[in-house]
Amino acid sequence: MSVVTRFAPSPTGRLHVGNIRTALHNFLFARREGGRFLLRIDDTDGERSREEFVDAIHDDLAWLGLTWDGEVRQSERFALYEGEFERLKEAGRVYACYESPEELDLRRKVLLGRGLPPVYERKAEDAPVPEGRSPHWRFRLDHEAAIEWNDLIRGPQRFDPRLLSDPVVRREDGSWLYLLPSVIDDVDLGITHIVRGEDHVTNSAAQIQMFEALGAKPPQFAHEALLVAAEGKLSKRLGSYGTEHLREEGVEPLALLDVLARIGTSQSVEPATLGELADSFDFAHFGRAPAHFDSHEVELLNARLLHQTDFDTVRERLPAGASEEDWKLIRPNLARLGDFGPWSEVLRGDVEAPEFAHDERLFIREAASVLEGLDWSDEPWRALTTELKATSGKKGRELFHPLRLALTGRESGPEMGGLLMAMGKDRAIARLKAAAKR
Repeated sequence: MSVVTRFAPSPTGRLHVGNIRTALHNFLFARREGGRFLLRIDDTDGERSREEFVDAIHDDLAWLGLTWDGEVRQSERFALYEGEFERLKEAGRVYACYESPEELDLRRKVLLGRGLPPVYERKAEDAPVPEGRSPHWRFRLDHEAAIEWNDLIRGPQRFDPRLLSDPVVRREDGSWLYLLPSVIDDVDLGITHIVRGEDHVTNSAAQIQMFEALGAKPPQFAHEALLVAAEGKLSKRLGSYGTEHLREEGVEPLALLDVLARIGTSQSVEPATLGELADSFDFAHFGRAPAHFDSHEVELLNARLLHQTDFDTVRERLPAGASEEDWKLIRPNLARLGDFGPWSEVLRGDVEAPEFAHDERLFIREAASVLEGLDWSDEPWRALTTELKATSGKKGRELFHPLRLALTGRESGPEMGGLLMAMGKDRAIARLKAAAKR
């Protein structure tokens, strides 16, 4: 059997960390098995779906490197849904209901008040039809046998269909809810594995009977533990931490993907390529406990990835004129690639040093004088600091800190020997003389 997975976002907003994780795991499993990863745009909600978000989903997945092997849009498949709906209606597996939301809510409260499960109560087939009211449609669950499957993450699952409400599949206005069109698509597209959050487990129980009612074998399911913030509580920030935020912050996509591929498993988070992640992907590694997501972990991994990245990989993303020597010098101090630009200015542009105290200005003036007389080919930073240490008696921070500030305008950064050589003798002397006047 050739594996086919799918990612099915609704184009009502940008991708965020939760659905990126879903897309990633479907992608990795398909790639590991040599199968296909499909993109399905769930745009049946005409009021909330936006074409700009369809474009954003395409752009975001491409930026993440999650290439898809085929695409469908639900808004273009209504004829297919209609035909299968009629087939289910003829078989008695979907039926019309006429209760208002208020009536259903009242009945749920009555059942709960009696200590009973708030399960929808089917009406007799000959019940009178309310005049002037359009029906909504429910899928009739088969109550005769338990719903069972072996979940690839959660293990054996069992549901008593008598404790489930017949799910609504179509609204009064004829629009579709999620459950039935999704099953019809999965059958039509030959989806073999559905990977999604554990909040869909009950949906899966109902959908298994929908697959069977359509004469199809249900796919295998893998229901993942939901992401929670690192402190253990669901965080609204998880909903906004996504591609838009990441790209604005200059985070490397692999840093996020490496974290999302591993959290919730027993595997350690290490820098890896998508191919390496796919090779090691296994649902057996996933546990039932909530998956704790820490954006700080992404930031730390982002720095580690950059520190291992060669010049040719980032050449096109660096400022014009940046050399391989510049990259090797600055790379160990980068947290984000966007931080390279300001350091490039330190090497080739202008810097503004802070104001110094009187004694510091005298020391910096002396440094400029010493630097003018040094042989630039023989480790000028070492020679400069050695001579200044001997003549001034300064050492440690008192010696190095004002020089770094005067030459770079920064409190910290790459090693000064390399910076001094890269900026050149004339630029370095000019900066020291300018700082000595502040």
